[in-house]
Amino acid sequence: MTKHEIVLMSITGEDKPGVTSSLTEILSKHNATILDIGQANIHQSLSLGILFRLDPDMQGNILKDLLFKSYELGVNAKFTPIKREEYDAWVSRQGKESFVITLLGQKIEANQLSQVTQVIAEQGLNIDTIKRLTGRIPLDNDNDSDDRSCIELSVRGTPQNLNLIHEKFVNLSGELDIDISFQKDNIYRRNRRLICFDMDSTLIKTEVIDELADRAGVGEEVRGITEAAMRGELDFNESFKKRVSLLKGLDESVMQEIADNLPIMDGADRLMHTLKKCGYKIAILSGGFTYFGNYLKKRFGADYLYANELEIIDGKLTGKHLGDIVDGKRKAELLKFLAQVEKIELDQVIAVGDGANDLPMLNIAGLGIAFHAKPKVKENARQSISSIGLDGVLYFLGFRDRHINEEF
Repeated sequence: MTKHEIVLMSITGEDKPGVTSSLTEILSKHNATILDIGQANIHQSLSLGILFRLDPDMQGNILKDLLFKSYELGVNAKFTPIKREEYDAWVSRQGKESFVITLLGQKIEANQLSQVTQVIAEQGLNIDTIKRLTGRIPLDNDNDSDDRSCIELSVRGTPQNLNLIHEKFVNLSGELDIDISFQKDNIYRRNRRLICFDMDSTLIKTEVIDELADRAGVGEEVRGITEAAMRGELDFNESFKKRVSLLKGLDESVMQEIADNLPIMDGADRLMHTLKKCGYKIAILSGGFTYFGNYLKKRFGADYLYANELEIIDGKLTGKHLGDIVDGKRKAELLKFLAQVEKIELDQVIAVGDGANDLPMLNIAGLGIAFHAKPKVKENARQSISSIGLDGVLYFLGFRDRHINEEF
């Protein structure tokens, strides 16, 4: 049997059209087999690697031709022979688990990247690729609030302790003011189909029940109950009934006024537009009220809405609700039900929410994201976003700015 040589060709230099085409044409003429190829371009600086196999009798000729063409193109070429056993060991690693780590913030600094990659190394994981999902960063920007930076790392290996990774990333997120997502890279991550949102303090910047309470003159009392419930300090159902009872006598016209002026969460329109363009089904699962949920369902083109219905008689709130309360347990049940309706796996479902009553659905969804959530919720959710608006969800799904901006 003919013995073949394996060679890694590394090309560096100014990026320009035709480099890859010219070099692979030479490989083709010498009947070389390409085993792997990868390319990166940073500020018009090219880094191209081609791993190829050839008949040893052809090695002198092909290397000479490649060197001459590289000189002609104005790039540097380096050739590294690879031993068969080294190649076989490299191939054997492809069966190991792979994960995607996403760093998201207004800025990604060297210190942040250093500490995150240290955790990766401590867990025995190897970085395969690093790519930037956000657009290029201008040096002068008058509006810092619009700044965002996101990079995605593909890593491979068997983690020593998944719980420890989550704990360290949660701590680093708080210390370094960035969001860190750690996801298993599988077919489900690339094929999400349904996304379920909480409404109050997620799709909108307020708790509607607090707005209603302010109009009823019981704002301070209701707001205290709401905050305790969202922190998980009070049973949601009991707190819900107590808050609703305090709204007795409020005129229905107040609800219309609030609905017409709902403060939409930053990034929500960009997120929803992109999701709809890509064929996602959208559900609103809210412990709030259908009156306001229907407004958002129409605005965003959502497919499903489940929320609580307030009883209204003669144009006045009675202080009671109709039907079952949509609490944390009910949200999780509805998420499972919708996955069945859509004929998809739970791993293909995304859930986004901010309160303790969202944790049940966040924890059963394939991708559960705590959005600008209370500390207790962030600690118990697998992913969280606190650094930018709701469209940060798109980066956790692997979207790039150039794809999003084409549509929005």
